[in-house]
Amino acid sequence: MNAGTDGPLAERAVAAARAELERELADGRAMAHFERRSELAGLLREAYAEALGAPAADISLTTCTTEGMAHVIAGMDLSPGDEIITSDEEHPGLLGALGAARELHGVTVREVPFAEVAQAAGPRTVLVAVSHVGWVSGSIAPAELAELDIPVLLDGAQGVGAVPVDVTALGCAAYSGAGQKWLCGPDGTGVLYTTPAFRERLAVPRRGYGNLAEANLGLDAGLHEDGRRFDAPSQSAESTAFALAAIELLSSAGWDAVHERARTLAERLVTMLSQIGRPAAPRGAGTLVSFPSDDPPAERQLLAEAGVVVRNIPNRPWLRASVGAWNDEGDLERLVETLSR
Repeated sequence: MNAGTDGPLAERAVAAARAELERELADGRAMAHFERRSELAGLLREAYAEALGAPAADISLTTCTTEGMAHVIAGMDLSPGDEIITSDEEHPGLLGALGAARELHGVTVREVPFAEVAQAAGPRTVLVAVSHVGWVSGSIAPAELAELDIPVLLDGAQGVGAVPVDVTALGCAAYSGAGQKWLCGPDGTGVLYTTPAFRERLAVPRRGYGNLAEANLGLDAGLHEDGRRFDAPSQSAESTAFALAAIELLSSAGWDAVHERARTLAERLVTMLSQIGRPAAPRGAGTLVSFPSDDPPAERQLLAEAGVVVRNIPNRPWLRASVGAWNDEGDLERLVETLSR
């Protein structure tokens, strides 16, 4: 129950990665190998696009949520006097990029309560950067963000794969998600969505073979026009095949069914925890359930020994369970029974 960190592995995804490695072992890594890598990347881009409700042309393949957010923030033309609004419960993956913008460009970064990020934007605000689903308690970003006339960057690490995502309805300029969490892919995979208009505004200081349209033109090579301009410099065939097989498995079950099952199980866990005196922290209609603990590290270890993997939240007296469609009622009962001993 820890997909908020890393999701479980699907057998077919492991088999897909193994098959690619065996192909490389048998055939070597020459032209056909790189053509295969390109083919897999295209298929994964389409699968991520489906999960986000976006055109494949607006999708970039990254190594993690953090990389995508860093692309956006570092690519903006920031200067002293600019202000970025964020919330008071953001993950270090976003805070690191915001801290760099403050240090390197002299911008003001203002942290406000999560529910107030839309109202906090003012005349100096050039970006609102906030979680789609908060990693601390599972709160959902305010719907009013879609009405802002300034760019919104959503940290989707706890969003895509866990809850329904429609980037058009969210009204965001950029959405960065994780491949290894709720999409059950391997570490080192992620996805970035950018609107065409916003993408054109972003500088791309890091360039190489993967994101250049005609790399063999040397110094005259230009960037891809679409989302490929933010692609990671290199991703292996085995990692891409792994990620593709995992997301195809989830998609084959139907995204609506996946989201509804996870949400329903999470709500069931909230009820069960309340019955043993562990009321859940305020949360949205999602998959994360944080609950109080007098000694989070010790109870996390106790649960691990019982075969239940959760995590504790730094600087909060909470444990956090990530409830996915792959879980069942028996998993919930084991968690609650272990806490009740």
